[in-house]
Amino acid sequence: MKFNKEKRKVLHLRKNNSMHQYMLGVYELESSLVGKEQGVLVHTKLNMSQQCVLAAKKANCILGCIRRRIVCRSKVILPLYSALVRPHVEYCVQFWAPQNKRDLDILERVQQRAMKMMKGLEHPSYEERLRELGLFNLEKRRLRGYLNIHKYLKGGCKEEGSRPFSVVPSDRTRGNGHKLKYRGSF
Repeated sequence: MKFNKEKRKVLHLRKNNSMHQYMLGVYELESSLVGKEQGVLVHTKLNMSQQCVLAAKKANCILGCIRRRIVCRSKVILPLYSALVRPHVEYCVQFWAPQNKRDLDILERVQQRAMKMMKGLEHPSYEERLRELGLFNLEKRRLRGYLNIHKYLKGGCKEEGSRPFSVVPSDRTRGNGHKLKYRGSF
């Protein structure tokens, strides 16, 4: 298989990295400060601010398109937001979980902007709009997701059919021993 050397970069993580030079055949690979994997930007210092800005930018572009194209904003905005916009601010959020207040605010402003677009909800506060629509802020959604994963891994889901995965013990030296195996068929 032929590799394109221009598309291959080395991302050195951690502070005290010795910054080794790597080769691909006879070519020396270039070092990079930021790498993109599966649509997530990873900085060498593991600072996810750039990912937050990128996710908010994509989501705001889609919100702008919705705002320009949709005339009747009473019942349509919420399903469009849920289907088209929110996936951009929640994609792989378990990996790049924003920790800085500034990053959290950037993402939360996307949802605030979407809720302001709804007819009749332009003037109440953000919290009142969320309450009226029965929604949670993005930080609470992330925490609920973490709690659900934790509950699932610790055996909290006992109903029949609610466990499509089983926890398989692992004797490997890496990891935490919680490996999931899919029970169903593809």
